[in-house]
Amino acid sequence: MIAFLFKGLLRDRSRSLFPILITGSGVAITVLTFAWVSGILNETIETTARFRAGHLKVRTNALNEQQYPNIMELVLTDAGKIKNQLEAEFPHLTWKSRIQFGGLMDVPDKNGETIAQAPVAGLGIDLMSKDRSEIKHLNLGKALAKGNLPQKSGEILLSDDLFEKLGLRLGQSVTYIGSDMNGSMVFYNFKISGTVRFGIKAMDRGAMIASLEDMQDTLDMQDATTEIFGFFKDGFYHAEQASRIRASFNDSQKATGPFAPVMVRLEDQDNMGEMLSYMNAMFSAILIIFIFVISLVLWNAGLMNGIRRYGEIGVRLAIGESKSHLYWSLIIEALILGIVSYILGTAAGLIPSYYLQVHGVDFSAFTQNADFMMSNVMRARITPINFWIGIVPGVIAPFIGAAISGIGIFKRETAELFKELEV
Repeated sequence: MIAFLFKGLLRDRSRSLFPILITGSGVAITVLTFAWVSGILNETIETTARFRAGHLKVRTNALNEQQYPNIMELVLTDAGKIKNQLEAEFPHLTWKSRIQFGGLMDVPDKNGETIAQAPVAGLGIDLMSKDRSEIKHLNLGKALAKGNLPQKSGEILLSDDLFEKLGLRLGQSVTYIGSDMNGSMVFYNFKISGTVRFGIKAMDRGAMIASLEDMQDTLDMQDATTEIFGFFKDGFYHAEQASRIRASFNDSQKATGPFAPVMVRLEDQDNMGEMLSYMNAMFSAILIIFIFVISLVLWNAGLMNGIRRYGEIGVRLAIGESKSHLYWSLIIEALILGIVSYILGTAAGLIPSYYLQVHGVDFSAFTQNADFMMSNVMRARITPINFWIGIVPGVIAPFIGAAISGIGIFKRETAELFKELEV
């Protein structure tokens, strides 16, 4: 019977083409919307993770609880030993030491006299390793606006906005003024190898990026670091897995006190947990309402399609077809059309989703004054859910509509249904 009904749908476009177009469009919109919302949430998480929080992070108890105002007093010592332990116990993550620091950028003239100064928010990262993973994490290759990435000791990157504000030139020497881990003032000369523009206002305002080794020498931090960042190698944050890793590491630590290492997750930092919960709840509510509205429209379309066919049903009853056979044929037709619409609509929704995942949309005009970590380019994200979320509006909603409209077959007499054909 299924083969017979399928052939009938192929030959009668009035019963197949329009319902497939309507239902398929609803599925495509649902798939695209879910991918876009998932991408915005993921982009917010990953931007924060890359620059500020990591997927996981190891730092001292004191820094975690913010007991002291100066971050340089709260560094991790024996950082190499801790990092080796992390790499041995959790090899499915990439572990990288970073030094976060702040200070003044002093621009001297040819006589060594100061002509300009500006505050900088610095980041010491592993720029010289062969795996170049930190360059990938911060996307420095694409962010490079002028010059080159540092190739040797003593070279740094500055944010392009700061570079232009101070009237600097590539290759020029500048002096970093700050304090080391012992509270002593330090002066260190660097050469500008290039500039970067991340598209994140909080970073583009006054970022300075130097090699980890240079900053350890500058700040008297041999075998020390402010934090050790951990990133899942697939590039996405996994909350449940991160919780297990955090518990495993913290339970294994024997040292106690303010300078003992402690591991935290992304959502344990800077109220990220509350923000992510709020964003998840908001996006979930938007998606549920959207899917409900789309499903309601498609359910109503299936209902009206069944009602419009009461005249045809009267003819089929008049020639001897049973009511139960008629009812189930309508249900099977709805399922066939729903499955075809679901497949075509999912494919149609994934094509623009993939484009938005690769290229994204530039929202820089709306984020110019943002002080939080948010990328100017928002991208969609295709997940396994995108491949089945269209079942609700594509298959279930039309099926329910056909099932409800078909009940009228059993409530009406054959003569009454046949009479509707004349009308």
